Amino acid sequence: MLNFKKLQRVKTKKIVVLGLSLLIIGLMGSCAKREKITELSQLKGKEIGVPMGTIADKLVLSKFPNTTFKYYNNIMDACLAVKTGKVDAAAYDEPILRNIAAKNQDLMVFDEMITLDSYGFAVRLTDYDLKNTIDIVLEELKDNGLYEDMHKRWLPEIGNPAPMPEFHYASDDVIRFGTSSVTEPFSFVDKNGQVVGLDIEIANYIAMKLNKKLEIVNMEFGSLIPALAANKVDFIGACITISEERAKSVLFSDSYYIGGIAAIVKKVQ
Repeated sequence: MLNFKKLQRVKTKKIVVLGLSLLIIGLMGSCAKREKITELSQLKGKEIGVPMGTIADKLVLSKFPNTTFKYYNNIMDACLAVKTGKVDAAAYDEPILRNIAAKNQDLMVFDEMITLDSYGFAVRLTDYDLKNTIDIVLEELKDNGLYEDMHKRWLPEIGNPAPMPEFHYASDDVIRFGTSSVTEPFSFVDKNGQVVGLDIEIANYIAMKLNKKLEIVNMEFGSLIPALAANKVDFIGACITISEERAKSVLFSDSYYIGGIAAIVKKVQ
């Protein structure tokens, strides 16, 4: 005759095994239920991953009001959640998502955007001469084809961005450029520990136009405009969206990139 304690242990084991089985089935079912996303309109009512501390969720809601969100420490964690089926998509700045997709061939970014934004450099409100110089450099880079070449190098369809070109200065007079190296491929730290990127390369051409040497001042993104106002830097750039609110505090250059909030999803095989 089976004693009572042994019977209890047997029942407990059965309950634990049953609970684990139900959990595994539930997780498998959750992933299996996710629809294959092939166009942006399918994100309506879906679950989207976004980085904490950004306004990406608010911008997504402006297009898809019934969306639900999961929040992650950074965009890489949100994209990993897409790969593992924990969310239907991730939303963030388009060039940054394209950079991630280029290194992860099982992910893709929709060409259609959730919102459209223009990115620019910023100077102090009264620094019209520097703003004009930046605009002239941007126009020259586009006219001579160098900007197109830069775009291909920093935003390749597959793989990592190409190495940063070397710059040599004829003057020791310095111009200080404020940036935040968390916006690859616009501003990031390469394998050699150097701050590089599309914004950094353009900033170098601006310095050369002024016959000055570029000094990079790396900081938190939220510190860029206050540092500019406090004369700690002369101009700033790090995938900065031109907005009416920011234009109250800074003078923006012409736009050099049209981006915005985009969505990244698992590529349908």
